[in-house]
Amino acid sequence: MLYAILSDVHANIDALEAVLKQADKSGVDQIACLGDVVGYNAMPNECVAMITERNIQTVLGNHDAVACGIEEPWGFNKYALDAVLWTREHITEETSEWLNGLPDALNYGEFVAVHGAPKNHNIYLFSWRDAAMHLDFMDEQNCNVCFIGHTHTPAVFTADGKDAANIDGPIVLDPEKIYFINPGSVGQPRDNNPDASFGLYDTETRTFELIRTSYDVERASQRVREAHLPKLLSDRLRIGR
Repeated sequence: MLYAILSDVHANIDALEAVLKQADKSGVDQIACLGDVVGYNAMPNECVAMITERNIQTVLGNHDAVACGIEEPWGFNKYALDAVLWTREHITEETSEWLNGLPDALNYGEFVAVHGAPKNHNIYLFSWRDAAMHLDFMDEQNCNVCFIGHTHTPAVFTADGKDAANIDGPIVLDPEKIYFINPGSVGQPRDNNPDASFGLYDTETRTFELIRTSYDVERASQRVREAHLPKLLSDRLRIGR
């Protein structure tokens, strides 16, 4: 099967629409979302509606958890805090209930999907050293591929310690190795590239490919300004950082 792996949509409807259009062009069979559908940007209800209309299975992200009241925003920086509290005030009851029902992990057999670290969506995985702390989880899930989000930065961490921050071209995954793979962010990329980011994973060929998709960044930035969210959140969309 060919999967599209999305993460960190963050209420950016313009980016989400572009990514879903590109995924459809690629002929994907199924889409998995690694969480943080809301937060930072201005269209949380619209993004949740689009995800649910497409029946896209989604795990719970840290912004999702705070937005619906499962958790409090301990450790959020000022801009994230302002945005998530704005989101709490602006999401509908239906959106809140959907977020509240999201699981912490999804196991697809060929891979497992989480948001941050396995069993703790608030922890960032920046390297194989970080990921190696969670090998027991991979044994429990009986998988050797784990898709992660949360950092907004594409990366491939492998058991041989060769971390790949710059993913150029398709990568064939070795069935004898364990992988933690981050497809980057749909709605707020942070790798100095403003284009929306997502991944394609072919379970038959065991091939992962990072896809970048341009979208109307100016329109997304304008939505943030019109919602009176912090200006920094509007500016960073243009620079991808």
